[in-house]
Amino acid sequence: MEVDGFLEDLRFSNEEACAGLEQAMRYSLLAGGKRIRPVLTLATAAAVGWEPGSVLPLAAAIELIHTYSLIHDDLPAMDDDDLRRGRPTCHRAFGEDVAILAGDGLYAEAFRLLLEQQPGEPAGLLAAARELAAATGVQGMVGGQFIDVAGTAPDGPAGLRRLHELKTGRLIGASIECVLVLVGGHIRDTMSSFRSFASELGVLFQIVDDILDVTGSQETLGKPQGSDERLGKRTYVTEFGLDGARALARESHQRARSALAQAAPSGAMELEQITDFIATRTY
Repeated sequence: MEVDGFLEDLRFSNEEACAGLEQAMRYSLLAGGKRIRPVLTLATAAAVGWEPGSVLPLAAAIELIHTYSLIHDDLPAMDDDDLRRGRPTCHRAFGEDVAILAGDGLYAEAFRLLLEQQPGEPAGLLAAARELAAATGVQGMVGGQFIDVAGTAPDGPAGLRRLHELKTGRLIGASIECVLVLVGGHIRDTMSSFRSFASELGVLFQIVDDILDVTGSQETLGKPQGSDERLGKRTYVTEFGLDGARALARESHQRARSALAQAAPSGAMELEQITDFIATRTY
């Protein structure tokens, strides 16, 4: 896979004294995974008429950020998980102190990678960096993580949806939207539909994730099954039941496909396939 090869070639430091930190970063980054976010970036480029390989640095940067979030999510102060992607979590393998620094390093290196290696007009690169920072900061992923751990999401379906739009959906959305701002003006007419698609896809991913946390196994998920229940988290299953969550997933899938059809009326095969995979995945 093109993304995996690009990630494998990344090196973060020539400082011999930091070799242990780089080892921890690469341990988590190269542990496998679905690579949904970078694949979405490549597929979006294809959908708007760009060569997918031209956005590999952006796609890789997004995967670095996703991996950082997983390392920190797994820490004892957060979800306290022992397994990730079928192997011991970073803090179990290297210690909590190194795991925290590995996550911090991946986040910083993601922006260095984007700004140093991603081709594009300066204005487009700055817009992509701004979108990525917003999607992962207090108005995005980190804000959603706080709402999750603090239990401050408003009651009801709207509060639950907003929690997951921020925690999970914003980075998935950024995987699409960063390409749109890189490309610039000639897709302005379909930008709104692409953004609607990106937003709905993030929610769909989370609904299915909540279902799999109940119905999946540790072997297929690569992480402990039932973590959400153990931590007493609000999920689509706890709020709506398993059958209700499955019905919501079907509705979300239909909305995502409808938004994508408006964004790419001539078709976007790769994005269609990814959307269907997210809806039907078993891991």
